[in-house]
Amino acid sequence: MDTPNTLLENNRSWAKRIEREKPGFFEQLSTQQTPEYLWIGCSDSRVPANEIVNLPPGEIFVHRNIANVVVHTDLNCLSVIQYAVEVLKVKHIIVCGHYGCGGIKAALDGQPHGLIDNWLRHIRDVYRFNTEQLDAIADPKQRTDRLCELNVVEQVDNICNTTMVQNAWGAGQELTVHGWIYRLEDGLIKDLNVSVHAQNK
Repeated sequence: MDTPNTLLENNRSWAKRIEREKPGFFEQLSTQQTPEYLWIGCSDSRVPANEIVNLPPGEIFVHRNIANVVVHTDLNCLSVIQYAVEVLKVKHIIVCGHYGCGGIKAALDGQPHGLIDNWLRHIRDVYRFNTEQLDAIADPKQRTDRLCELNVVEQVDNICNTTMVQNAWGAGQELTVHGWIYRLEDGLIKDLNVSVHAQNK
């Protein structure tokens, strides 16, 4: 089992390797942050944003929480969106959920989970909005997978309705919001084809 000291050793090895492969990388990285992407994903340790899209540090601004939820009372998430849109001027906001999400499963299982039930309420609302469609799916795994997708679609809509994104579009800023979902079994991302930009909002 890895210990914190192992992680520190891994960090030193990683930093040496990167500097050897790309001399001056960290010095240059420390002087600027100009990502074109804001990634809003799940906290699940199996879905690391940079790695699954094969981009180095500095290319993606990231916010993660249980089940990649965006709600208008979450000042943490909204602050990230504001900074990304107004300061970094990102061109793309990507909501990336994943199949087999523990938060989605917990929202469906009908069991009490303590404090997190307050957070899962948002996912249960997504189910409520789509009850007829979801209840028509007999297979529990397929139903859960579909809720994972619908949850992403809902969060795309929530982002589009934030004041920051609305203001950016009103000012003519180039910004598109995307909905993707990741499959743990093969490492592939699926575009849910719900991208929104000012012209089609």
